[in-house]
Amino acid sequence: MAMTHLNDPAPVSPTGVYLLAENRLLRESLARLLQKRAGLCVVGAGRFTQTSIEEIAASRCEVILTDRLSSAEDLEFHRELTAQLPHIKIILFGMDEDPAAFLRAASLGVPGFLLKEASAQEITATVRSVAQGEASCPPRLVMTLIQHVACMARANPRFSDQESSLRPSLTRRQLELVSLVAQGMTNKEIAANLNLSEFTVKNHIRRIMKQVDADDRHHAVAVVRAHGLALTM
Repeated sequence: MAMTHLNDPAPVSPTGVYLLAENRLLRESLARLLQKRAGLCVVGAGRFTQTSIEEIAASRCEVILTDRLSSAEDLEFHRELTAQLPHIKIILFGMDEDPAAFLRAASLGVPGFLLKEASAQEITATVRSVAQGEASCPPRLVMTLIQHVACMARANPRFSDQESSLRPSLTRRQLELVSLVAQGMTNKEIAANLNLSEFTVKNHIRRIMKQVDADDRHHAVAVVRAHGLALTM
């Protein structure tokens, strides 16, 4: 019988990917592609118009791979998804090199943006990168984002000051709390993780929401991410 050594590393769970695309053949092709890649696992698939946020949550996915962000309905779905499941990361694939579409995706906090010409290797590399908390998008479009932010700063000089003012206001412990909220943990789970009381966790989260001017805990996560503060995942 094989013996388990205490120093052996714990097995790493594969990254769960949910495929959200209208074309069934495309979904099946992507599923075959990703299932062959080590460390990745397709945990669900569906059409955009028929898939509910509850189904996505039940799949326990970490990454959503989708080809939709064009209509008002798409935008509303993405906003609702981000509000309810802020820990799930979204990758858009099959996109045109459209600066307006890229900026729209960036405003929603989408960390992955793949063009139509992306190869199978680029798709899997992007899924892995985004799952690890990194952003992945074409360099030419990154310049579009930089120019957009620079334009906003020139139009409103107070913009830069407002953006930088948030950084020192959150302590390392507060960022740790926001990170656990981003993972979908409840106050009880956070309290157990940090060896605190639920009452203390609740007060900390309320204080963070006030500091970043957020309406709720999930909005606080979105604000912190928007300001470029690193969350430990």
